[in-house]
This record gives sequence, C-alpha cells and structure tokens, in this order.
Amino acid sequence: MLWAILSVFVGALLAPALHRGLGHRAGWLFAALPLGVLASAMQLAPRLAEGEAHHASLPWIPSLGVELSVSLDGLSLVFLGLICGIGALIFVYASEYLRSHPRLGRFYAYLLLFTASMAGLVVADDVILLFVCWELTSVSSYLLIGWDHERPEAREAALTALLVTGGGGLAMLAGLVLLVLVTGETQISRFSGGVVRDSPLYLPILLLVLAGAFTKSAQVPFHFWLPRAMEAPTPVSAYLHSATMVKAGVYLLARLHPTLGATREWYLVVTGVGAATMVTGAVLAVTQKDLKRILAYSTVSVLGILTMLLGIGTRAAVSAAVVYLVAHSLYKGALFMTAGTLDHETGTRDVTRLRGLARRMPITATAAVLAAISSAGAPPLLGFLSKELFYEAVLAPPSMTAVLAGAAVLSSALLVVMSLVVAHRPFFGGPPAAPTLPHEAPLSLWLGPATLAAASLVLGVAPRLFGDLPGAAATAILGRPTPLELHLWHGLTPVLGLSVATLLAGLGLFRVLSGREGRLFDAATRLGALGPARVYDAAFAGLLRFAEWLTGQLQTGHLRRYLLVTALTTVVLVGTPLLWSLPFTIPSLTVELPELVLAGVILASAAMTTRTQSRLAVVAALGAIGICVMLVYVIFSALDLALTQILVEVLTVVIFVLVLHHLPRFVSRSPARVWIPDAIVSVIFGVTVALLILMSSTLSPAPILSEFFVEKVHTEAHGRNIVNVILVDFRAMDTLGESTVLCAAGIGVYALLATRTRKGA
Repeated sequence: MLWAILSVFVGALLAPALHRGLGHRAGWLFAALPLGVLASAMQLAPRLAEGEAHHASLPWIPSLGVELSVSLDGLSLVFLGLICGIGALIFVYASEYLRSHPRLGRFYAYLLLFTASMAGLVVADDVILLFVCWELTSVSSYLLIGWDHERPEAREAALTALLVTGGGGLAMLAGLVLLVLVTGETQISRFSGGVVRDSPLYLPILLLVLAGAFTKSAQVPFHFWLPRAMEAPTPVSAYLHSATMVKAGVYLLARLHPTLGATREWYLVVTGVGAATMVTGAVLAVTQKDLKRILAYSTVSVLGILTMLLGIGTRAAVSAAVVYLVAHSLYKGALFMTAGTLDHETGTRDVTRLRGLARRMPITATAAVLAAISSAGAPPLLGFLSKELFYEAVLAPPSMTAVLAGAAVLSSALLVVMSLVVAHRPFFGGPPAAPTLPHEAPLSLWLGPATLAAASLVLGVAPRLFGDLPGAAATAILGRPTPLELHLWHGLTPVLGLSVATLLAGLGLFRVLSGREGRLFDAATRLGALGPARVYDAAFAGLLRFAEWLTGQLQTGHLRRYLLVTALTTVVLVGTPLLWSLPFTIPSLTVELPELVLAGVILASAAMTTRTQSRLAVVAALGAIGICVMLVYVIFSALDLALTQILVEVLTVVIFVLVLHHLPRFVSRSPARVWIPDAIVSVIFGVTVALLILMSSTLSPAPILSEFFVEKVHTEAHGRNIVNVILVDFRAMDTLGESTVLCAAGIGVYALLATRTRKGA
C-alpha cells in the first residue's frame, strides 16, 4: 500500500508529459492510480473489519528515528475509500470538464499530488509524516484553487485558504511537538491517552491541535475560506471541498480521540464549535443564489455536524459520524459535479435563472434528485439512515440538551430547504430559461454524479453491504470494540417522527422562502459584512499597509540607513542578554609583540578610512586591514582561513579599483549633527562586539561536538581537513543553499545587465 501511494506521487511528476501524449483521455489513465491504492488496501479489508490494524514502515531519516510509518485500520480504510473512489471519478470528470484547457496536464499533476498527500495523511502513523502530508494538502489545494491564476478572485481565494489552513497547521505542529514530548513517542498508535490527559500540558495540546483541525475543516470562525474557495474549478470543489480535504480536520479529531477525547474540555470546545458551525452553515446556505456557494455553506454545516458528533464522543455519536461522513461525501460529491455540469452546459450557476432542465438532461437530473433526497435525509437513501443515527446520538443521554437538540433540528430543516433548491429549481418549474438550451452532458460529466447517487441509493436500501467496516472505524475512534449494525427501518420510533417532522418543516420553509431570494441574498451579504471574513480582510489589509510603511522606513536606498539599522539591531539583540550576564571575569590574556603591531596597523588603517578624501587611499587602507587579519590567522596556524582571507581581499581590492572611476567625486564632509550620532552608534556597536568576544573566551563548553567531528571526519567522511569536511559533508545542505543563493544572485545580475544593455541599444 505504501508503494502504491508513492506511485501516485510519481504519477504527479509524469502527468504533464503523459497528458501531452494522450490528450484529455489521460484522465482515464490517471483514475487508475487512486484505484490501485484502494485495491491494495482492500486486500486487507477482512482483517481490518475485525478491528485489526496493518502497520508498515520504510526508513526515512534514520538518524532522527523518523520513518515512513503507516497504519491502516477501519477508520483509515473508510477515508481511503472516499479519497480514492471519488478521486477516480473526479479525474474522469475533469477530463471532459477542462477538455480544451491548455494547462490540463498541470491540473492533473496538482490533483495527483493532492490525492497522494491526502492518502498519505489518513494512513500516516508517524506524526512527522502526518504533518508533511497535512501541509502538502494545503499547498496542493492552494495550487488548485488558484489554478485559474489570471483571475484576481482565484488568486485571493487561494491565498485566503493557504493562510487560514497554513496558520492552523503551524498551531497543530506545536501541539504535535508537545504530544511527542509528553508521550515520548512519535507514532500515533503508541500515544497513551491517560498520560496525555493527566499532563499539565493537556489543555495547550488540545487547543493547538484543535486549531489545526478547525481551520482545515472550516469550523466557525474559520468557515469563510471554504465558500471563497468556490473560485476553483468544479472538479476541485467536488473533490477537495466536499469529500476529502475539508474532512482532514474531522479525520484528525477522530484519529486523536483516544488520546485527547473523553474530557470535559474536549466536550465543551469540540461540541460547542461544531454546533455553532452546523447552524451557521445551514443558515447561510439558504441565503445564496450560486449553486456552488449553496453547496459550500451546506458543506460547512455538515462539517459542523461531524465535529459535534465527535465532540459528544458516545458510541452512538461516533457511529453516526462514520455513517454521516460516507453519506455526505457521496451525495455532496454528486451535487457539486452536477452543479459543474449545469454551468458547463448552460453557462450559469444562478438558481434563479435555471429551471426546467430535466427533460433535456434526464441522467444529470436523476443523479441530482437522488443526491438531493439523500442530502435531505429522506428514505430510502443513505442520507436518511445517517440522519436517523444523528438524531439518536443527539437525543440520547448524556448528550441530550435542549440547545443541541434545537440546533440539530433547525440545521436539518434548513438542509432540506437547500436540497430542494439545488434539485427542484434547475430541473423543474417550467420551461428552460438558461442563456443557452442545453443537452445531456457527455458520459465523462454524468458518470461521476450517477455513480455516487447510485451508491447512496444502494447503500441506503442495503446497508449491510458496508459489512463490519463502519463498526471497525468506530472502534478505531473510540479505542474499544464498537459493533454497529445498520438497518434502513427501525420501526415507529420518536426519532422517525422527528425525522418526518424535519422533512415537513423543510418543505414548509421552502414554500415560504420561494420568491424571496433577492432579499435573502441581501440579508446574507449584510450578515457576511459583520462576520469573521470582514475581520480577516481588515487584518490582511492592515498587514499589507504595515508592510508598506515598514518597507518605506527601511528600504530607503541609502547605505548609511541600512548600516545603522543593522548595527542597532545587533546591539539590541546581542547587547541586551550581554548586559544581563555582567559582570563577568575577563580572562588573562598574553599578547605578543607581533599581535600588538598588527592591532596598531588595523586601528590606524580604520582611522584613515574616516579621514581621507581619496578613494584610492580608502581602498588601500581596507586592503591593509584585510592583510593584517590574514596575518593574525597565520599566527594562530589557521592557514585555510588565511588563504581564503587573502583571496577575498585581493578580489575585493581589484573590484573596488575597477569601479572607482564610475563613482561621483567626494562632496563636503557631513555636518556634525549627522556624523556624531553615527560615531556614537559605531562605538556602541564596537564595544558590544568586543564584550561578546571577551565573554565567549570565558566559556568552556563540553568538547562533545569537537570530539564528534574529530572522530567522524576520518571514520565516516574519509577526510583529513576538518573544516573542509564540515562544509562539504556535515553541512552539505547548508553549503548547497549558499551556493544556490550565489547562483541565483548571479543570474539576477546578469538579467539586469542584459536588460540594461538591450534598452541602451
């Protein structure tokens, strides 16, 4: 399975080339890659359904004890099935939806990168691997949302998603580091919930991890990034923002439930935020006119439902979360693809302009209606079964509260309204009124929605086809055996009555709100102006203004200002802790005559640079300083450094002499009000550096590092010169980075000179 996931990463690298050779049909080939991952995982399904887990690992960073460690259990298999199954359909869908786009090959590469990253995330057992895959999903999501980068709206939406989810990811990283420190383990399967919950660091760990989960899964107040992400192409919205990426936060909550759950803090924060998100998303969903934004806000509501159920944490709630997760991914993926098909065929997603398309697009209409029935929670679709379990979990003690029950009923009724809007408005209600008279979409566009809608119907009618997999997933979340038997009909129960009442209430609200879309949309616009999106926009605009002001203050173009800022920053950062350590004993120093002579020459040369008005004399004085420093190295037997110093000095002097005749003549000396503050800063800077050097000479660090280098230089690096070996072996990546910077700077200088030459010509 691990090799299958790695093959998807390889496919991402080869995607542009394969697309150039196969054209849009390459989408069908790429669909086989996630299916291969799923097939390799399904071989273990019988064992996983019994509650077992499969572990595998490959060496990654052995010196740090980091491995590509993966663990596959019932929970991972459920997510992997959604990621790979829906992903395969999305590749087929995108091959037609973006058929004529010139950058389709790049789109396939980004989508494969996301697929592999998401698959790696849900099977990762090592926290470092989990975090790497977590961030890769954010990066690939950024690339996919902003894929149409020529549109400012797409670029802004991509940046918003990256900043919100990336900020949460950094907070989550801090929480994971604390988890490793508390447990002493890097593998999630080895975390001890008892140790973590008894630790004084439990609350910081919980809040930091929840910050990552809440931002990724668009929980209030971070929910605003998800509707904005609808600027992405519909295949992206259907895949990332309904079925997979936004479920990553839910997955994290489920995976860490045995470690962090079952506490009062977990219940209050997770359940409270989930309930608020559930209601907020449902209310905003019924106030939209754009099909994708309607579906986006309803997705926010369902993400709140899943979060709330995991916050409740009972056996019934966790079981309901597993089934609701699958049901939502199936019907929401179908509805998103249907919305994209309508936009592709009619040129609009405005529900007030779409109607009567069922006869012209019968297959698409059938898929949309089935998915909408599941979304509304009506029988015999899987959504009905998931809503029944949802109500059972919310209404059963100890989770039963009037607030949660009321929020659950209200949000479910509003989701019924949403379902009616997205299914009834475009396909029924009179003759077509779209800008163009459409026809049924090609096979690639209706295959995905039809497959997902059919799966919702089949699994709703025959839930036993799930087998023991939902129970195995619930077992992985709770950490104890949790058998789950699914039945479409539970008899005449109060929960059934509440479900029917919710459907009727939704129908009534739909009739009441019909014809009032304009006022609802205006109300939503005013409401959104007061929400967290406005806070984010104001904060981001303020950050840009501050950056512009700070740049104006620092980047003045005057070398004197740059040197002053550098010197003062060094004095503050180095001098402050240095003052705290005063007084310290200055070691006794034995100074020889050659050293005194060199020091005198250096001081005299430095003084000369401040007094002479001859540039040639300044260059000569600086060269003398460099040669004296080189002689100091020779005295202390640092011949390598001496050789480097003399080469640098010779090159510097030559360059200075070559450019002297291009410089303007000296002007009159600066007035006292300018050079006196400069002199004061220079003296303070020199004193600070001198004290730092004297203090460092009093330290006697343990010779562990030096002994390590002396030993390893001969045995492992097979070298003799310690300095050279450190630079090219032990610090190879650092040296490579420095070389890369020099190369980039050289290319930049060449480009500037070439541009100037062309303009001069």
